Amino acid sequence: MKSLLCHIALLVLLICSPFDAEATPPPVNLSDFLKEIDALRIQARIPGLSVAVVKDQQLLVAAGLGYTNLEQKILAAADTPYDIASVTKPISGVAAMQLVDAKQIDLDRPIAEYSDWRGFCEAFSQQPSIFAKDLSCEPATHTLRHLLTHTATQQPGTNFSYNPVLFSWASRPIMAVVEQSFSELVVQNVFTPTQMHQSARTHRERPLPQAMQRRLPSYYSLDNDGNAVLAAPGSPQGDGAAGGVHSTVVDLAKFDIALDRGELLSADARQVMFSPTPLKNGTLAPYGIGWFIEDYQDHLLAWHSGWWENRSSSLYIKVLDQDVSLIMLANSEGIWWHNALDKAEVARSAFAQVFFATFLSTE
Repeated sequence: MKSLLCHIALLVLLICSPFDAEATPPPVNLSDFLKEIDALRIQARIPGLSVAVVKDQQLLVAAGLGYTNLEQKILAAADTPYDIASVTKPISGVAAMQLVDAKQIDLDRPIAEYSDWRGFCEAFSQQPSIFAKDLSCEPATHTLRHLLTHTATQQPGTNFSYNPVLFSWASRPIMAVVEQSFSELVVQNVFTPTQMHQSARTHRERPLPQAMQRRLPSYYSLDNDGNAVLAAPGSPQGDGAAGGVHSTVVDLAKFDIALDRGELLSADARQVMFSPTPLKNGTLAPYGIGWFIEDYQDHLLAWHSGWWENRSSSLYIKVLDQDVSLIMLANSEGIWWHNALDKAEVARSAFAQVFFATFLSTE
């Protein structure tokens, strides 16, 4: 335990300094925060995770806890790359809103005018998937906004229900507009300008760089006795908007900082992205463009979780009015807290509660 805590402390020191060498000591006890996160990691039987906190557009802390490989006793690190699952959606949301900023795409234009939505919709609506339930293909008025805000089922714009399949398909009209792959677009417009050099897009026709493959964690599920066992390999995916990113908490911190500094989007685009979506009945869906939107004790949260069943999990929370963010990536599903498909309830996460208790102002 002592050596592990020393490893954590060293990572905090080495990772934080390049971002802000002149930073003053934070008004919180970072050691206690990491101990609480580690206690929850152990309780959730997560072999290893990485965590970062960004405050006032500076990386406050980044650390690895536990092991990325139990068999070889390889320690988790702040620069360990994970499959971030649905935490990809905020990145995809930014990529889409950049095209809106550039007036290359219209969120409210029927996507059938961009790509073959009807063929996909009719085929998918016949599938037994829970995400195909209540998908109505007529009239063909679905827009990119409907896909990116999870308001595409039933009659478009009338109902919120989290739907990663339809969100993933949003990459198709985007690719039709830019005439390049979605992965290339994200790398060009998000990863490169933010210097996210430890991040990569991947899909069935785009393997990860070998250097990153060698650094990936082992992923674990729990057997019937609650013991960690190696997880089955993940199934191959297409070039969709819902997932397909491997990254580190340090690189995601770079993304967070660039977003808050206005380096990726205009203020108007950020406002749209971080606003709950109006439904036709006058209520608000708890989702913007690629982000859950939630009020918590008079604070405005934008967040996303990631979950790959029996394999990995992740969490990214921005407290918009406090300019503080939490980023967590894990090599099991232990971060996940069974969030409902029609609600935003990150406050139910034990990890989120530790973050709130440590970093949110009570004034």
